[in-house]
Amino acid sequence: MEGTTEMEIEEPKSKKFGLKNSIQTNFGNDYVFQIVPKDDWSSVAVSLSTKAVKLYSPVTGQFQGECKGHSDTINQIAFSVSSSPHLLHSCSSDGTIRAWDTRNFQQVSCIDSGSSQEIFSFSFGGSNDNLLAAGAKSQVLFWDWRNGKQVACLEESHIEDVTQVHFVPDNRNKLLSASVDGLMCIFNTDGDINDDDDLESVINVGTSIGKVGFFGETYQKLWCLTHIESLSIWDWKDSRNEANFLEARSLASDSWTLDHVDYFVDCHYPGEGDSLWLIGGTNAGALGYFPVNYKGIGSPEAILGGGHTGVVRSVLPMSSMKGGPAQSRGIFGWTGGEDGRLCCWLSDDSTGINRSWISSALVMKSPKARKKKRRTPY
Repeated sequence: MEGTTEMEIEEPKSKKFGLKNSIQTNFGNDYVFQIVPKDDWSSVAVSLSTKAVKLYSPVTGQFQGECKGHSDTINQIAFSVSSSPHLLHSCSSDGTIRAWDTRNFQQVSCIDSGSSQEIFSFSFGGSNDNLLAAGAKSQVLFWDWRNGKQVACLEESHIEDVTQVHFVPDNRNKLLSASVDGLMCIFNTDGDINDDDDLESVINVGTSIGKVGFFGETYQKLWCLTHIESLSIWDWKDSRNEANFLEARSLASDSWTLDHVDYFVDCHYPGEGDSLWLIGGTNAGALGYFPVNYKGIGSPEAILGGGHTGVVRSVLPMSSMKGGPAQSRGIFGWTGGEDGRLCCWLSDDSTGINRSWISSALVMKSPKARKKKRRTPY
C-alpha cells in the first residue's frame, strides 16, 4: 500500500481457540440474515430471506420451531432481556416490529409504523426501560412498549435511512442512531423527546454507515463499519475519533495467506479491556477474527474455513456464553450466510457431541505468534 511503514505490533492477548469441526443445516436457496441468542442460551433464533425466523438449540442444533408473519425482509431480530426472556422481537421492511412467544411460536404483539415505512433497526431502553426505539426512513421513532403508544418521532437529525439504533449500555437514557447519510447522533431520551432539545452530539463518519457497536470496560468506545468496508473507532462521549482504517480490507488481507478479504461481517467485543475483533470474510466463505488496536489490524486469531461456500451474513460467537465451556460443550460459535448454511464451529475439547451431524476437519488453526511485523498506513 502506498505510504505504508513497517512497525512492530504486539497482538492483544486473547483466548486461544483450537477449532476443528463444523456442522451445518442447509436451507436450500434461503439466505441466513442474522443469528441471535436467548439470554440463557437455550435457543438461538435465525432470520431467513423467506421472511421467517427459525429457532434451534445452540448446543445440539435441534430445530425447535418457526415464527412466520412478516410480509417483507426481516432486518433485525433480538430476544427480550426483560422479565419476559421467552419473547423474540423482529423488525421488517413491512413497517412492523413484532413480538413472538417462543414457547408456542405465536405472534403476541405488533407495532405498525405505517404502510409506507420501513424499520431497519430497533432497541429497547430508556431510564425506566420502557422505550422502544426504531430506525426508519430518515426518522428515529419511539414507542412506550408497555402500551404500544408512539411517544416521539425525530425527523430532523437524519436525511437518509437510519440503519442502526442502540441504547448505550450503562447509559440507558442515551440513544445512538446511525444512518446512510454518514452521521451518528446521540440523543438524551429522558422526558419529552424532540430534535431541538435532546440531540446531544453528532459524529460525521463521512460515508454510509452499516453497523455500529459499543465496547470497552465502560462502553465508552464505539466501533463503526461502513458500507464501503472501512472501520473507525470513536469515543462517543467526546465525539473523538481514535482510529480510522479506510483500507481495512487491505490491512486484513495482508495479515493472512488466504484470499483477499472482501467484506466485514461484524465486530465482536469479548468483554475484556478495550480488545476488539474485526470479523472479515471472503466471497468463498472463509472467515477470520482479526484483532484491532489503535495502530493496526493484526493477524487473525481464529480462521473458520470450509463451512461456507458464499458470503457470510452473521456471526454469533459463544466466547461470552454463560456457564463457559462446560455449558457450550466446546462450541466456538455459529455462522450463517447467503449459501443457506448454518454452521456450528467446535473447539478441540468438544466431547459428547452427536457425531451424526458433524463434518470433520472444516476449520484451520491460525498460526499463533506473539509479535509480528505488521504493515500500517500511518
